[in-house]
Amino acid sequence: MAMLLPLERLLNTPVMSLQTGAELARIHRVLVDPRDLTVAAYELEGHTLVDHPSFLRPSDVRELSNLGLIVDSSDEFVGLGDVIKIQQVYEFQFDVIGLEVVDDKKHRLGKVQTYNLDSGSFALEQLVVRRPLFKSFSETELLIHRSQIIEVTDERILVRSTATRGPLRQTIREYANPFRSSAQPESVDSPYS
Repeated sequence: MAMLLPLERLLNTPVMSLQTGAELARIHRVLVDPRDLTVAAYELEGHTLVDHPSFLRPSDVRELSNLGLIVDSSDEFVGLGDVIKIQQVYEFQFDVIGLEVVDDKKHRLGKVQTYNLDSGSFALEQLVVRRPLFKSFSETELLIHRSQIIEVTDERILVRSTATRGPLRQTIREYANPFRSSAQPESVDSPYS
């Protein structure tokens, strides 16, 4: 079953060997492909790595557990030139964090503070957007679902507006409060009276 993983849950997470049970490396950063907002690879750090930088493809992860990411062995790690897609995304030097988020009506919504990943597809499912100072009094952050994203550039993310189209009608419903009714309560014959 897929679940949402906050970015913070992955950063500095140990990568563990299924064969030896030892920690092989730690996740240094998540390499996100700006063309489809999926995880191309996890950049690793650790003193036993052969290649610098070294990467782990999401497809090579067997499991995410309380111990960390579980892989068969360090043979799953690749260098920068080993996988063309990883090299392309690495050279983009793209980072979602800090990008300005604007809706299709040109309203500035804020900046990306973090994001949540789908553990099954390794796609960015939600952007957590920090509101600008003048709007942060009513709401400090917004969650933007990937289905709202229209365009991604190096400077900003354009999203579909959630504003209601047409005039907004307000409906006021009146409810009768049974405890404040003007009717007199029925008298009940009690065997104790």
